[in-house]
Amino acid sequence: MNRLSRLARWAALTLAALVLGSATACTTDGPRRISLSVLAGSELADMGPLLDDLRKDTGITLKMDYGGAVDAGNALAPGRYRHDLAWLSSDRWFQLRLKESGRNAEKPLTTSIMRSPVVIGMKPAVAAQLRRGAPGGQISWADVADAAAEGSLGFAMADPHRTNSGLAALVGVATAAAGTGGVLRPGDVSCDRLRGFFSGHRLTDDSTVRLTDAFARRQDGLDALITYESEILALNSGGRLRTPLEIVRPKDGTVLSDYPLLLLDPAKRAAYDRLVEWLKSERVQKRIMERTQRRPIDHPGLTRIPALREPIGNALYFPDQQAVVDRLLADYGDPKRDAAGHVLFLLDFSGSMRGERIEQLRATFDGLSGADDSRSGKFVRFHRGETVTVMRFGGRVLDERSVTYSGPRDLERLRALVASDDFGDATAIWSTLDHAYGKVAALVRDRPDVPLSVVLMTDGENNAGLGLDAFVRRYAGRPDAARAVRTYTVRYGEAHTAELDRAARATGGRMVDATDQSLLSAFKEIRGCVQ
Repeated sequence: MNRLSRLARWAALTLAALVLGSATACTTDGPRRISLSVLAGSELADMGPLLDDLRKDTGITLKMDYGGAVDAGNALAPGRYRHDLAWLSSDRWFQLRLKESGRNAEKPLTTSIMRSPVVIGMKPAVAAQLRRGAPGGQISWADVADAAAEGSLGFAMADPHRTNSGLAALVGVATAAAGTGGVLRPGDVSCDRLRGFFSGHRLTDDSTVRLTDAFARRQDGLDALITYESEILALNSGGRLRTPLEIVRPKDGTVLSDYPLLLLDPAKRAAYDRLVEWLKSERVQKRIMERTQRRPIDHPGLTRIPALREPIGNALYFPDQQAVVDRLLADYGDPKRDAAGHVLFLLDFSGSMRGERIEQLRATFDGLSGADDSRSGKFVRFHRGETVTVMRFGGRVLDERSVTYSGPRDLERLRALVASDDFGDATAIWSTLDHAYGKVAALVRDRPDVPLSVVLMTDGENNAGLGLDAFVRRYAGRPDAARAVRTYTVRYGEAHTAELDRAARATGGRMVDATDQSLLSAFKEIRGCVQ
C-alpha cells in the first residue's frame, strides 16, 4: 500500500471514530459539562464541598473569584462584566449603583439562594446586663449604642466600605436611630447620630471571614461581634470560643442578606437555570442549611436545624438612594482612625438665665450625660473619647473648661461644667463666638482629623462687645479650615431669631428654636451635626 493510500485509510478511520464518539456523547445519560466564572463574596468559600457535588450532579463547574461583597458590587460595571455570574451576600449595593448611574442597561436576572440576617453575637453576661435595663428585656440598637457610648461594650464589625455585613449593620443602626420605621431618607442622616455607637468599634477588617477569625483571637478584649447569623453560629460550634456568643436580634430590626445569584452573561441562561434549579431543590437547601447554617428559601416545610428555629425578626429596608448610603459611609469614615469628636458649647450665663432656665440647662447636660433613657437620648449622648468644651459667657467669657470622656467619673465632670452660679450682667454673644473661632482655628491646625462643631445657646439679645456684622467679617477672614467648622445656634427665651439664624447659616450650620420644645430636645436635634 502506497503512502497516499495509507493516509486515506487513516483519515477514514479517524472520521469514523469521531462520528461514533459524537453519537455516543449524544446518547449518554451524563450531564453536559460547562464551566462558569463567578464573582463571589468571600464568605461563600464555605460552599466549596457543595460545589463539588454540583459538578458531579449537573456537570456545572463554578470558578469562584472571591472578594468583599461591596467591592464585588463596585466591580460590576454594566456592559463590561468580566464574569458569567455574580454570587453575593446581597446585591442591593450593586442595584443601587445601577439605578443611580442613569444607564439603560438591562438588569441582570437574579435569584435568591439562601438567607442570613446581620445580627449581634454578644457575650452572655453582657447581653444579660443590657436586658436588665431594656424595656421587656428586649435589646434594641439604641441600647447597644448607649452601652458603646458609655464604654461598657466594645465590638467587632467589618468595614462597611468593603463588606456587606458591615454596610448592613450600619444601615440597621442608622434606621433605628432615625426612628421612622421606614426606608432611610436624606433628612434622616443629615446629622450623624451614630458617633456614640462608633466609639465602641474596637476591631475591624475588610473581610467578614477574617474579622471572625480575628475576633476569636482577641475574644478576651471584646464584648460582641456584629456579623451574619451564620458566621456566629459557625464560630460557636467551631470550638474556638471560651464562651459561645448569644445571638441578639435587636427588636427594632436587622437587614437581611439573601445571597442572590446574578446572570451576567445572557448566553449562559440555560446553565444558569440548571444551576438555580439544583441550588433551590429541597435536598440541596437542606445541605446548605446544615453545612453553612444559613436559612433555606422556598421550603417552609423543611425542618430547620435547632439553631435556626428562632424567627428572624423585623427585617429593615435598605436605602433606595445612593446619597443616603454615601452619607452614612462618609460619617463612618476610617474605622482604623480615632473618630472621637470635639464640641464647643457656648452657654449664656447672663442674669436672665437664673432660676428655672439654668435648671433646664443643667437637666439638659444630665440628659446628654446618660440620664435620658429614651431611644433618641441613647443615640445622642456624650460618648467615650469625645471632648466637650464649655464656654460660659455673660458680658465676656466667664469660664472655659474641657473634659474628654473616658469613664464614669468624667460624666460628673461634664455635669459640673454647668453647675456654677456665677452669672454675668450683660450678653456678649458675638464676641464669645468670635473667641470660640479663635480656639477653633488652633484646634483644626493641630488636629485636622478631629470632627469639630460649635453649639451656641442664648436666651437674650446681644448688648455687649462685637455686633453680628463685625463677627461675620472676622469669621470671613479666618483660615479655610476654621471656616469649615459649623455653628448651630439654639434660640431660648427672648433671643433674637433673625440674628441667630443668620449667624448659623453664615457658618454652614442652622438654628434650632427651643421656645416651642424642651431645651434638651433642641440640643438633641443638633447633636452629631459636624462637618
